[in-house]
Amino acid sequence: MAAAAVPLRTLRRLCRVLLFLFQFYILSGGESTDIPPYVMKCPSNGLCSRLPADCVECKTNFSCVYGKPVTFDCTVKPSVTCVDQDFKSQKNFIINMTCRFCWQLPETDYECSNSTSCMTVSCPRQRYIANCTVRDHIHCLGNRTFPKMLYCNWTGGYKWSTALALSITLGGFGADRFYLGQWREGLGKLFSFGGLGIWTLIDVLLIGVGYVGPADGSLYI
Repeated sequence: MAAAAVPLRTLRRLCRVLLFLFQFYILSGGESTDIPPYVMKCPSNGLCSRLPADCVECKTNFSCVYGKPVTFDCTVKPSVTCVDQDFKSQKNFIINMTCRFCWQLPETDYECSNSTSCMTVSCPRQRYIANCTVRDHIHCLGNRTFPKMLYCNWTGGYKWSTALALSITLGGFGADRFYLGQWREGLGKLFSFGGLGIWTLIDVLLIGVGYVGPADGSLYI
């Protein structure tokens, strides 16, 4: 029994050594298992011509005529698989698009960041610098991420109909101003009984035309 246990222990030690060497080989970069981040956006075995822009590399020509149709030679990136119209594997293909830079695209073709720190109810209306990114399936020239000046357009959840109803019914107690987050004006109306009715009438008109809005500078919904 003792003689049979010695080879078994030796075999176990040998397996441990081999496992350690294999793990060291993987960690040292002997076999790369990293997947490029763009692969997650690329549908497998789909049509090459419909791949997102992040999945292909195209030889663009910036001297094309703006607004005119143009064709570019494209190649799929490594680790991306796609097919042609006959469902045959393909690496090189031609893509059809309109000659224009990414910042010249319609607003529906890109997404921009929102700002909640600018005043939407102001004169003149405020703008902010937004970072815009082209949607994946849209092809264009130049950088796919670009800055753009946009009008402040965000909402804090305040309803215009609710503010107007409060102004008409309970405006003499400052309920409309309290609802919009304007506490000082609300207290002023409360203790002056709506400015003896004059302030109440003025607020009904100002809220009705949208001149008075939420205190945080957002838009009504």
